[in-house]
Amino acid sequence: MNTSLLGGIIFVVVFAGIILLHELGHYFVARLMGIEVEEFGIGFPPRLVKLFSWKGTDFTLNWIPLGGFNKIKGEDDPNIPGGMAAANPWKRIPVLLAGVTMNLLTAVLVYTLLFSQYGIPDTHSTMIMSISPASPAEQAGLKVNDVIVSADGVKVGGNTTQLISIAHNFGGKPLPLVILRGKQELNITVTPRASFPANQGPIGIAIGNPYLKATSWFETVPVSFSAAGSDIQNLLALPGRMIAGTISTQEAQIGGPRSIWNLFQQSVARDVSSRQPTSSGKPQTPTNYTLLVIISLTITVGVVNLLPIPALDGWRIFTTLVEIILRRPIPAKYQAAINSVGFLVLLILLGFFYIKDLINPIAFTLP
Repeated sequence: MNTSLLGGIIFVVVFAGIILLHELGHYFVARLMGIEVEEFGIGFPPRLVKLFSWKGTDFTLNWIPLGGFNKIKGEDDPNIPGGMAAANPWKRIPVLLAGVTMNLLTAVLVYTLLFSQYGIPDTHSTMIMSISPASPAEQAGLKVNDVIVSADGVKVGGNTTQLISIAHNFGGKPLPLVILRGKQELNITVTPRASFPANQGPIGIAIGNPYLKATSWFETVPVSFSAAGSDIQNLLALPGRMIAGTISTQEAQIGGPRSIWNLFQQSVARDVSSRQPTSSGKPQTPTNYTLLVIISLTITVGVVNLLPIPALDGWRIFTTLVEIILRRPIPAKYQAAINSVGFLVLLILLGFFYIKDLINPIAFTLP
């Protein structure tokens, strides 16, 4: 199959799947909490067909195949018995958190697939995964699979963020490194660039943790939770790292639909080509960029949904917590007004964001 077509199919399936799993989380927990769901839609309206009804919920198939939705009874009206707004706030919070939880569990599941195949990361070591041509790393003689023991006398261990911070602080100045190449320990001095391409960094290396063979599938589960937690932490730390200057604004950009489409195309093409034999007939080391993009995308969707912005789950969680603290609900008319205005503002901002992304998408370059 043509990789462009395959990339497009995977893009649609992943995008739809992330939203659909999010909504399934809301649906199951709402039913568990005794809150009625009037409709669970696969895809977005207009409706194509009603599939069936089960326990008071109409399951429908809709024309726009990009996810799904829940129509929860009494979502904004506390006067409707059995509805969302009339439920105890301690029941509402699990329902609101369920969608994000499904997204994060999806990331954990994909991580377990990766770790089961390729081993679990050794979080006590930092290894050079790739080196950019004509970079300071190449000029200094660093090699792929070198393990970085220390930088400027500071032990690195598995703390990749610490190494990145040190490299940024040494822009234009010699940085002494201690590296382990096989069983041999070497001292190498590299001079990080003060100005550098956005996709390379000051030294021009991609770093990560080396992998150790997993003895069982169960061994990968706690590591997968830890990896997803680390991704969430890194995502939340982006604004602070931009302010501190340890990451550029280009590196911290969040891509829109066209940028993500391009990234999927590039990832699928690289993953497919890495599974083909070389001209000499030797097998290559397969890459898994597509799975890593899926993990990044589902975590980003989950974290963004937790932000206290009107029309998102985070805002409803915030107002529910205010209700618990004040021991009385915020008047429904005010909540409805805030949600309506917030939703309108969000649509306008997304419109500008998507138009900008269509005109000038982010140029992702895989290592």
